[in-house]
Amino acid sequence: MKIGYRTIKTAIGTPIAVLIAQLLGVTNFISAGILTILSIQPSRKRSVLSAWHRFFACIIASVLSYLFFEFIGYNTLVLGLMLVLFIPITVFFKITPGIATSSVITLNLYSTGNITFSFLMEQYLLIIVGLGVGLLVNLYMPSYDNKLKEKQKKLEHCFRVILLEIALYIRENDSKWDGKEIAQSEEILDEASDLVKLDRENHMLRSKHPYYDYFIMRSKQLELLRKMLPLVTRLPKTDQISLRIANFFEKLADVVHPGNTAIIYLEELHQLKHDFNQFELPKTREEFETRANMFRLLLEIESYLLIKSKYKQSDVLKKQIKKTGTT
Repeated sequence: MKIGYRTIKTAIGTPIAVLIAQLLGVTNFISAGILTILSIQPSRKRSVLSAWHRFFACIIASVLSYLFFEFIGYNTLVLGLMLVLFIPITVFFKITPGIATSSVITLNLYSTGNITFSFLMEQYLLIIVGLGVGLLVNLYMPSYDNKLKEKQKKLEHCFRVILLEIALYIRENDSKWDGKEIAQSEEILDEASDLVKLDRENHMLRSKHPYYDYFIMRSKQLELLRKMLPLVTRLPKTDQISLRIANFFEKLADVVHPGNTAIIYLEELHQLKHDFNQFELPKTREEFETRANMFRLLLEIESYLLIKSKYKQSDVLKKQIKKTGTT
């Protein structure tokens, strides 16, 4: 069984919060630990927002508790009425994550039977200690770079298999492939998207993320690969252009990597399209439909490469600039 970072941080932060509250002489020192548990979040951004929501909610709850309990009475009916008013207020201010935290403070105040100024200050001290410790332990967040690199490698492997299987089908009409790499790619992209989201939230001052654009680019390319599959099944197996398209897919499979060399293959594709246009016009309806499907496939391949070319600066152009010293 794997123990996650949130579990470890909860195990560290909770006793620290209780100890600090105990050393400060706070009556309900256990509540500090409860507040810390409730404030542990999976990212720094969520941690800061959570701390603010919970602090604001606790202040509102303490004021309402004083007004309701002191001026109306200490009984369960008044407690219920107070919550009926309090919860809509948190919804209005969009601080609903603070409901559970503020309930701890509310019940502490209710249990006294007489809210004094000193006891109210103790509750504010509990809020500061509990949320403060939770915020501090949440400052440490693990790096997701290694996990994202692993997702990148797995995704690129799937893309290579897909491209090679397309080439194999065009050349040999081999239909044994079950297409599992398509589903695996979708799963990897979903998981990577969640990791990128968490990592972006852990770097609140960084506007761009190195993997965000990459996985968006691959997601668009995967959608195009899905569109290509039915077109591939309609190609003639002995046609010269079809065999050249198969060779082209094999070349694309060999260069699936994070860099951008799309410009090379766009030029080759343009030559392929030029040769395609030199063929004599189709004479039958079947030939016309086949030619149309082939042309659509070439357009999809071009879109696939254009997406990559727009993802980042061309590595080919970078090398040329370094060699010539021009910009």
